[in-house]
Amino acid sequence: MDTRSPRRVEHQQTDKGYVPVYTTAVVEQPWDDYDATDHQTWATLFERQMAILPGRACREHLDALDGLRMSADRIPRFTDINRLLEAETGWTLVAVEGLLPELTFFEHLANRRFPVTWWIRKPEQIDYIAEPDLFHDLFGHVPLLFNPVFADYMQAYGRGGVKAHGLGEEALANLTRLYWYTVEFGLIRSAEGLRIYGAGIVSSKGESIHCLESAAPNRIGFDLERIMRTRYRIDSYQKTYFVIDDFEQLFAATRPDFTPIYARVAALPAIPAGTVLDTDTVFNRGTGEGWAEGGDV
Repeated sequence: MDTRSPRRVEHQQTDKGYVPVYTTAVVEQPWDDYDATDHQTWATLFERQMAILPGRACREHLDALDGLRMSADRIPRFTDINRLLEAETGWTLVAVEGLLPELTFFEHLANRRFPVTWWIRKPEQIDYIAEPDLFHDLFGHVPLLFNPVFADYMQAYGRGGVKAHGLGEEALANLTRLYWYTVEFGLIRSAEGLRIYGAGIVSSKGESIHCLESAAPNRIGFDLERIMRTRYRIDSYQKTYFVIDDFEQLFAATRPDFTPIYARVAALPAIPAGTVLDTDTVFNRGTGEGWAEGGDV
């Protein structure tokens, strides 16, 4: 662990646009350094999401949030969460300074360590921040690590990432799309209808509403190779969401060797976000029932 004072590592905005900046350091959470503005930012985000997620987020996420005993009062301490998390599923949180290189990120996941950015966004970044901050990581990702099946899926994903790293850029792009459309922006069927489980949605007020209540996006049944071919954007609401039946379906998707899957996908064209194929099952928001539908949207 790096013992120097942790840095706040964010992207750079240049005349060529957004440039990500990466760091590999694992640091101590400098909890005593959070000021009143940091705690107020946490409170604003926490209260806003807790007001809109009931009836939208999956029961597993909401139950875990209750068990974590997070509140709007203050930014949680990672050490407090680790005592609960390690006992439940063997995962621990590690504090990081910002975006990690792909291989470093995969290695953490493969060893049941989840990287959490130690710093929280600034007040002017309340509605959008380009990279994951403490609120996104802690509120969005960590609760589902208490679910044993999802926790195992995340470790399997990390192991798959380590392997994909040696297979080239196309394999990494395919695997990144899987993470994007499941861990970050996934929807799940429930008895009450479609619900959110992706961290990029549950940590965003706008996306939490858009993904379920807007007529604009497509909600398509989970298909591993379809996901690996589907492009996405990081700077707008999603045009496509993929829907799983349950977390076991997600974990089962990681069991096969992806090497031949990467080869098949490489021979096919990428699919623009927002496209519906005639083989897709499209889901109704309210009931979670699906039907076949074709054409471009």
